[in-house]
Amino acid sequence: MYDLIIIGSGPAGYVAAIRAAQLGMKTALIEKDRIGGMCLNWGCIPSKSILESVKLYDKIKKDASRYGIEGIEKGGISFNWDKAIKRADLNVKKLTSGIEFLLKKNGVEIINSAAKLIDKNIVSVENRQLEAKNIIIAIGSTSPKIESNVEGLVIEPMDVFKERELPENILVYGEGPVAIELAQAYNLMGKKVSILLETNFFMPLADDYLSNYILNKLKKDKIKIVNNSSEISIKDNFKDGILRVNDEEIACDLIINARNRSANSLECDIPIELENGFIKVDENLQTSIEGVYAIGDVNGKSHFAHIASAEGLFVVNKLNGVNEKLDLSKYPMNMYSQPEAAQIGKTENEIKEMNIDYKVSEFPLSANGKALTENSNEGFIRILSETKYGEVLGVQIVANNATDMINEASAYMQLESTVYDIAKTVHTHPTISEVFMEAGFEAVDHAIHK
Repeated sequence: MYDLIIIGSGPAGYVAAIRAAQLGMKTALIEKDRIGGMCLNWGCIPSKSILESVKLYDKIKKDASRYGIEGIEKGGISFNWDKAIKRADLNVKKLTSGIEFLLKKNGVEIINSAAKLIDKNIVSVENRQLEAKNIIIAIGSTSPKIESNVEGLVIEPMDVFKERELPENILVYGEGPVAIELAQAYNLMGKKVSILLETNFFMPLADDYLSNYILNKLKKDKIKIVNNSSEISIKDNFKDGILRVNDEEIACDLIINARNRSANSLECDIPIELENGFIKVDENLQTSIEGVYAIGDVNGKSHFAHIASAEGLFVVNKLNGVNEKLDLSKYPMNMYSQPEAAQIGKTENEIKEMNIDYKVSEFPLSANGKALTENSNEGFIRILSETKYGEVLGVQIVANNATDMINEASAYMQLESTVYDIAKTVHTHPTISEVFMEAGFEAVDHAIHK
């Protein structure tokens, strides 16, 4: 008898397993493929590795002479996709082997097999039945497959980061952070890139201000955005290198599937209630079956790895008597675009709908000394606060390191800090993070350097 069985070893599953074992729970982790799941093996880590490669390539190509570096001919450098993939693979191998080491170190039993849920306390693996007091489903999600009659035209999510010759015209089908990151990566390599939106909603979870900024950035970089109000059949609308959508013709030699995701399926003998293609859970992330929980992508609450991990910790802590509320609004969302974008808390539209009197305080990176020295002065910080007490309600950042900077905002919101607290927090100089203090001053009275 196990205290806990976890099905799926992505950022939700493996973090929950390690935490459970640390708390003395007899834990088994079942994974039918690779430890680390989609994020570590085919998503977060390889994609960020490639993005860093293309960003460095772009910086050298555009700015080397401005930094006083001579001898680099304008057309003398090129981007080698296969070599960048080899570097990404090394990063993946290092991290996944490290996770496996930590699981074993903490006494988690790893079972490499497909799983079947027999009952609320029984899981079948390898023709044997395992019993547990509680079960966590953490099997993730995937983009619906794109059907095509042309061999090699469509690249599915798990095949994106593989060695191949990249053609000139690339279409990314999707509308969220993953689609934008991939589109920009190919664009920075010098490819002609289009984004086909699955709906007419661009970055649906982002504040309108942030979404419009990124949209204008993509247009400035000559990435074509094509609206699509209904699902299009690639198979029926693609011919001779041209995809026809709403009377538009899009040149594409390769289509990258970054569509909105739905939950992966788990073989079950007992019915689990679904909602909008995901496993339905309550405020404690418990499914319709008592003692069975669903965390990470599979429950549809979020597609971000850090939130999946937070959900894993929440459930394990709950099983060990720690009663706390899971407030997803205080967890940041991030996008590794160029420049990066991140936000936390409520959007401006949400605040308006709640009829809260609020103030917007913004400070541009163009007035930040460190950003100027790095030639990375594109972006801003934007703080939304309520007017009576100055409590921070939301933060949006666009900056080269926005995905790191948003964690400071996360700390402020966890502590229910005010703009007065932000203004009083002394930041080292020169640093990009000084924009927090400036935006705090802007909310209280006036920014110092604006």
